[in-house]
Amino acid sequence: MRWLKSLLVGLLGIFVVLVGILFTVNNTQQVSVDLLFFQLPEASLSLWLIAAFVVGGFLGAILSGLTVIALRTRLGSVRRRLTHTQKELDQLRVSALKDAV
Repeated sequence: MRWLKSLLVGLLGIFVVLVGILFTVNNTQQVSVDLLFFQLPEASLSLWLIAAFVVGGFLGAILSGLTVIALRTRLGSVRRRLTHTQKELDQLRVSALKDAV
């Protein structure tokens, strides 16, 4: 089964590369990108689109990583409070049993 997974991943990789090559070949028009405050130099349309895709992927990964870190921090805080509350509850139960005897 491992070889089948490797084969499928390899075929998918080859397919993505071929689509990228076709995309690049079919989008060779020179365009310049205007970003309000400055203008980027002329380059092929495929270069700007692929660059935007890659930058978006990196930014998405960074933002999701920051979200995961924040959630793990909050989870650790809640776990500490839960542990403290459970200890307090156990102490109250023990003291109630001692008072009943």
